[in-house]
Amino acid sequence: MNKIRLIPVLFIKNGFIVRSEKFIKHKIIGNVVNQVRRFNQWDVDELIFIDISRTKTYDSKRDDHKVERVESLDDILNVVSSECLMPLTFGGGIRNLSTIKKYISNGADKVVINTLLHLNPSEVKRAVSLFGSQAIVASLDFKINNGQVNFYIENGTKMLNTNFQEMITLLENLGVGEIFLNSMDKDGTGDGYDVEIIKRFVESTKLPVVGCGGAAFVNDFKELASIEGISGVAAGNLFHFTENAYPRAKNNLVKNNFNFRLYNPKFL
Repeated sequence: MNKIRLIPVLFIKNGFIVRSEKFIKHKIIGNVVNQVRRFNQWDVDELIFIDISRTKTYDSKRDDHKVERVESLDDILNVVSSECLMPLTFGGGIRNLSTIKKYISNGADKVVINTLLHLNPSEVKRAVSLFGSQAIVASLDFKINNGQVNFYIENGTKMLNTNFQEMITLLENLGVGEIFLNSMDKDGTGDGYDVEIIKRFVESTKLPVVGCGGAAFVNDFKELASIEGISGVAAGNLFHFTENAYPRAKNNLVKNNFNFRLYNPKFL
């Protein structure tokens, strides 16, 4: 049985890492380089970077011997991939195959895509053919409206007319390697994961599923990890604001017999 991954997610907005809340409120919490170095020290299973910039301007306003200034998303990926010691998933704003090629050639192990899945699915199929399904992660931003699961694109601003089963069929037919689920209702709230919807996905597809959105405590990780067949447990804000959150969470999960890789003691 494959081990469940515990995955930090970092949201990039205009050159900085930000705290996100319900896809609307964003607070700067750090620069990309220092965040990667901290996660290197924690020996994390994987890192996910998602660009949520809407103006597509990037300037970290730093340029010294400790922190290199970044002025584009390409700069960010180059810096991150040169520092990152773990598998790197990178995405946000991908609208064509050429961007996927560029990200993978510049150091991303996987790319995470959302809007492109629906605006140009043939590009996604070509990407799967070129790089393999394991390199293409389908990101689904969802909300619950009147008891129904609704999916959104364009940074959560446009709702799709696609129901749950149609979405599953689309992703399986495209041949993507993984589904990354992010609850817009839960994002940044600390109210816990939308376990019901994530479990429904896990039970409805053979594709690996990673859940994100709403974690505040280790018990939230345990609740999601209890879903049989879950592939990954992801979180953003928790790992930024709680001291040694990742190693403490990892060891707690392992001690409670959840199927995670033990935190490497050499970093303690």
